[in-house]
Amino acid sequence: MTTLNTVWQQFTLQNLLLYQWRNTSFLYRFTGCLHQWRQGSWLLQWGEPLGALLISIVFCLAPFVGTALIGVLLIACAGWWLLLTLTDEPSKTAFTPIHLIVLLYWGIATIATALSPVKIAAFSGWTKLTLYLILFALMSRILRSPKIRSIFITLFLLTALIVSVYGLRQWFSGVEALATWVDPTSPQSNLTRVFSYLDNPNLLAAYLLPAVGLSLASFFVWKGILPKALALTMIVVNSSCLVLTFSRGGWIGLVLLMFTFAVLLLYWLSISFPPFWQQWALPIGLTGLTIFLLLAVLFIPPVRERVASMFVGRGDSSNNFRINVWMSVIEMIKDRPILGIGPGNVAFNKIYPLYMQPRYTALSAYSVILEIAVETGIIGLSCFLWLLTVTFNQGWVQLKQLRKLGNNQGFWLIAAISTLVGLMGHGLFDTVLYRPQVNTLWWLMIALIASYYQPKPRILADEV
Repeated sequence: MTTLNTVWQQFTLQNLLLYQWRNTSFLYRFTGCLHQWRQGSWLLQWGEPLGALLISIVFCLAPFVGTALIGVLLIACAGWWLLLTLTDEPSKTAFTPIHLIVLLYWGIATIATALSPVKIAAFSGWTKLTLYLILFALMSRILRSPKIRSIFITLFLLTALIVSVYGLRQWFSGVEALATWVDPTSPQSNLTRVFSYLDNPNLLAAYLLPAVGLSLASFFVWKGILPKALALTMIVVNSSCLVLTFSRGGWIGLVLLMFTFAVLLLYWLSISFPPFWQQWALPIGLTGLTIFLLLAVLFIPPVRERVASMFVGRGDSSNNFRINVWMSVIEMIKDRPILGIGPGNVAFNKIYPLYMQPRYTALSAYSVILEIAVETGIIGLSCFLWLLTVTFNQGWVQLKQLRKLGNNQGFWLIAAISTLVGLMGHGLFDTVLYRPQVNTLWWLMIALIASYYQPKPRILADEV
């Protein structure tokens, strides 16, 4: 058992001595090379607050503006991160095992781009990926401050509340669909699916998953009757709007999110439970959640019909479309299994027509796992799964520490872990994760977990 535990800690980089890696890293030598200049700069004395302002602008505008403006904002964030990194004290630079795997994934994507059969198209995707990863690096640094973390999450939740309220307004007033989102031959052909400002119900569902997770956490973090009432309102409004997207992937993500959040919440609270509830709280809670979901499926016709459509295979036009796309994508992976065709939807759109079945055009693989495999091959997919493993393990390790201390900042960590599970559940059957409004949120959740990282003191690490 001890051997297995040691292997697991090595695999998840739990005991990695990062300061030793930094001392031998060529790239890391440039960190802090302009530190002396920062000492006399008035502007850079406000480096973290200004960085927080930049990322807040990104997330507050993302649902309402086009991808071009989001791209400009990401470039601004990248420039600010570079400036902070070059002027920071090397010993204070945020770097975690998660960063190391992210850097490795970026390296694999870079090689895949260089070897791509459509290099110019792949370079476009590589540029976008690089901007997202730099945003992750900036957020994981900025959000280490509990005060900035709470303010930033509050701003995001208020923005998401506006998006959800508009979505509910569409449900009550009725709205014409902007695309064929429901099988026209099914009983749901006239079903209203809300899409709010994001113009796509599946995209809206993915956007609201983090909002649901963080609003659940805010109920436990925020103090006072009015803040808790606001948090409860956010939970109800965000969840209702997500359900009314009638996105099957979104529903799967929501169930997985609620399940994970419930398990981690009960773990957190069980430290103060009497013996009986320490043993039975989790089974009773999960049983109650399961019964609630079953009753919703049995007694709410639109929900029942939408859930049933998941199990009819090719009998549903949406299912049939995805299956045909997946078959074509698998053929693409077979032809370039090692490093794929290169990152990004532009590269995908160049190669996919050579493999697609007639009448089944697609802009993506409709599955995150298949998308990563087709873009960066088996090597990239393995690295991505390793990244998820290291991220969840780091989240669990830090959650246990915060639980011992009774630090309610741990609820944001619970929300981040739960949201990643939910987004992956949704992403198994869709690739909305690659849209900037959702991709930024994906990296926000990973950055939140990374921001809690506490390296071992050097003396203790040397003893290990």
